[in-house]
Amino acid sequence: MKQGKLIIFSAPSGAGKTTIVKHLLKKFPSLSFSISATTREARGDEQHEKDYYFISKEAFLHKVAHQEFVEFEEVYNGTFYGTLRSEIQRIWDEGKHVIFDIDVEGGLRLKRKYEAHALAIFVQPPSLEVLKERLSGRGTDSEEKLQERFIKAEKELKYADKFDVVLKNFDLDTACAEAEKLIGDFLSQ
Repeated sequence: MKQGKLIIFSAPSGAGKTTIVKHLLKKFPSLSFSISATTREARGDEQHEKDYYFISKEAFLHKVAHQEFVEFEEVYNGTFYGTLRSEIQRIWDEGKHVIFDIDVEGGLRLKRKYEAHALAIFVQPPSLEVLKERLSGRGTDSEEKLQERFIKAEKELKYADKFDVVLKNFDLDTACAEAEKLIGDFLSQ
């Protein structure tokens, strides 16, 4: 059984972690994106088996019962997300390292499980107000969903000090350059 490294990017929704992860995937051919499973519906042009494994709540809970997840949680009321063991192993079998774009609690669970094999990075937005502007500007969520995300974001910001590194995303180009250095150093260890 092969084992590579894990690079975990976590942040409140809208902090820029997805943009940073996409940048790193272009810069480091040795990285492969871990596709999470979720019970939510696809948004916009999201595709099954590319952006997420979109599965029913029943199928998700069946996988939970059979311990097929490394970590999972009910992120929002009735909406589950999780990391399948088979997804991590698929990437390691390809001889690559796993990069995650994952919620804060899931990221911390992965770090606890894989310890020295994992680098956990918290992406810090400039402020809660900027985060709210970014989320509202997406135009993908109802007002009720936005409020749910804001409440969750306030809670998640308090977890920053539990991560290996806090990456400030006040300027995207600077944050991407700092992320490149962090990943380069971690992979060369």
